Amino acid sequence: MITALSRQAATRIAPLAARNQQRRGIIGWMVNYPDKVMETKKLQMKGGTCQGEHNPTWLKQPGDTVPLIFGAVLVGYGAIQASVGFYRLATGKGKKD
Repeated sequence: MITALSRQAATRIAPLAARNQQRRGIIGWMVNYPDKVMETKKLQMKGGTCQGEHNPTWLKQPGDTVPLIFGAVLVGYGAIQASVGFYRLATGKGKKD
């Protein structure tokens, strides 16, 4: 009984939902913008297909060095802290008695 009623309701509501499906009032500004993918791609492909140590992919744009240095500092700091922690665990130093 319930399934029959739900099927009837779905068949009545489905055409109404399909009519109003592509209206984009609140998110229109997110989907209607110019495509700049090829412009960015030209900058990234400037060095050709040889992407070796002299021209790495992650350093091709002007603002790429700062995040790279920041990431390297974070990884280095984490590695040092992990090493200190392993040393303290192995030797038993730094305990709170």
